[in-house]
Amino acid sequence: MTLLRLEEDPQFMTRLSLFNSPLLLGFEQFEQAIDRISKTADGYPPYNVEQLGENRLRITLAVAGFTDDDLSVQIEENQLVIKGRQADDPNRVYLHRGIAARQFQRSFVLAEGIEVSNATLDRGLLHIDLERPLVDPEVRTIKIVTQDRAEGEGPVIGGIRSEECK
Repeated sequence: MTLLRLEEDPQFMTRLSLFNSPLLLGFEQFEQAIDRISKTADGYPPYNVEQLGENRLRITLAVAGFTDDDLSVQIEENQLVIKGRQADDPNRVYLHRGIAARQFQRSFVLAEGIEVSNATLDRGLLHIDLERPLVDPEVRTIKIVTQDRAEGEGPVIGGIRSEECK
């Protein structure tokens, strides 16, 4: 999410990020993902997101008129990308065309560990099932190494032991 701040001149806007905090290290990819999401605000095709279980989700897109050959489901980095492309039939002559052969691309940012388990097309609905495998949390202890003491007594100051300075 991005906040905008007005300076003295309302034409000048500075972009502030919620992720600028020094306590949030390494979250740049989340900021980029939020920017990508905000740019794909088109409402076509409509979709639902359902929770099927504690670690299972289903995304359902309404893709009436599309066949499985017209659709592709891919994972690019941490994004689920669904694309649809229908070809116009040049042999058809339309007196009125209210249903256009429309192409689309719909993207969903996946959290770390989410996997696509299945994709099915059923009566104009594309179902994509997602799972998060159960993983036991890992606790690691990091050994602290003291580097300000050399072999022997007393701290080292500029390469000379404090006893040698006396």
